[in-house]
Amino acid sequence: MKTFKSVFGQYDWDSIQSKIYQTSSKDVERSLAKTKRNLDDFLALISPAAQPYLERMAQECHELTKKRFGKTIQMYAPLYLSNECQNICTYCGFSLDNKIKRKTLSDEEIKLETQALKAAGFDHVLLVTGEANYTVNINYFLNAITQIKEQFSIISAEVQPLSTEEYERLHEAGVYSILVYQETYHQEVYKKYHTKGKKSNFDFRLETPDRIGTAGIHKMGLGVLLGLEDWRTDSFFNALHIDYLQKKYWQTKYSVSFPRLRPAEGIIEPNFIMDDKDLTQLICAYRLWNEDLEISISTRENEKFRNNIIPIGTTSMSAGSKTNPGGYVVDPQSLEQFEISDERSAKEIAQIIKNSGYEPVWKDWDRTFNPTIKI
Repeated sequence: MKTFKSVFGQYDWDSIQSKIYQTSSKDVERSLAKTKRNLDDFLALISPAAQPYLERMAQECHELTKKRFGKTIQMYAPLYLSNECQNICTYCGFSLDNKIKRKTLSDEEIKLETQALKAAGFDHVLLVTGEANYTVNINYFLNAITQIKEQFSIISAEVQPLSTEEYERLHEAGVYSILVYQETYHQEVYKKYHTKGKKSNFDFRLETPDRIGTAGIHKMGLGVLLGLEDWRTDSFFNALHIDYLQKKYWQTKYSVSFPRLRPAEGIIEPNFIMDDKDLTQLICAYRLWNEDLEISISTRENEKFRNNIIPIGTTSMSAGSKTNPGGYVVDPQSLEQFEISDERSAKEIAQIIKNSGYEPVWKDWDRTFNPTIKI
C-alpha cells in the first residue's frame, strides 16, 4: 500500500527551509490575495516575510473560522491512564530513563477519574498513555473504553502507534478520533530525540496516520512538538502530511494541535524558541490554507494567550487538565508528563469563552449518530 512515506521522500528538509526563509513580501501578498490556497501559499504565510501581515492574517482567520465553525469552542479534557513507557525520549517526563514512580490506572481508579471529569461538565475525553506495549496495549485500551463509554459522548485517544487491525477494533469500540504526532519531521535528527524503544522507528511512526485512515477512524489529529527543530520547516511537513491524508482519506476529519515544549522531569531545553507571535502566525497560516481544519489549543499555553486566541481561529480547547495518571482525584502527586500553564478550571474557561462572545460546546457528536459503531 502506498503511504505518506513515498510523498515525504520527494522533499528535502534543507531545501524547504531555504525556500521558507527566502520568501519575499511579494510572495506573501500574492498568497494573501487568493481565496483558495495551496501548500506553496502555506509556506509563504509561515515565513518571516509574513510577520508584518499578521494583523491582516488574523482578521481573515477570524472570518473564515466563524464562517466554517460558527462562534463555538468544543471543550475536552485529557484522561491520563498510565505513565509507563518503554521509550527513551529526551523531551518527555515519562521517558524510560527517568527514575519515577510508574502508575497505570485500575478499573476502579478509571471510574473515579471519570466521575471527576463528568462532575466538571465534560462529555469529551481524550485518553492518554505512555508507550508500554506489554501492559498498556490494545486489550487495556478496549477495557478502559468499556469502563467509560457510557459516560462520554466523545472518546478520543492519544496512545502508541498501533496496527490497522487494532485501530479498527478501537473504532468498533467507539473511539471517535486518534491523535498522533510525528514530533519532528527532521529525519536526520529524529533518532537524537528518540534513542530507545519502538518510537525510535521514524518510518513506522510516519506511516501511522495511513493505518488510522485505513481503519476508518472518524477524525485524526496531527501536530509537531514545537521547540525540537525549526518550527516553520516542521510545520510545512506537517501540513504536507495533512494535505496528503485529506486527499486519500477524504471522509476523515482532521485537526491540528500546537504543543510547545514545556518543562518536565529530566527533559532537554528547547532548541528553538517559539514566542506567542510566532504561534499566532502559525495558527493563522493553517486557517488561511485550510478552512476545514479543526484547531485545538491545550493548557500548555498560558492564560493570556488562550484568552486572546479564542476569536482568531480556535475550534477546541482543553481545560482543567491534569497530565499525570490519577491526577484529578486518585493520585494528584504522581509524575506529570509536562507542566501545564493554564490551571484554570473548566468552569472558568467556559465563562471566558462566553465573555468572548462564543459558546462552549460540551457535546458535539454522539456515537448513536454513527451506525457503524457498536454500542
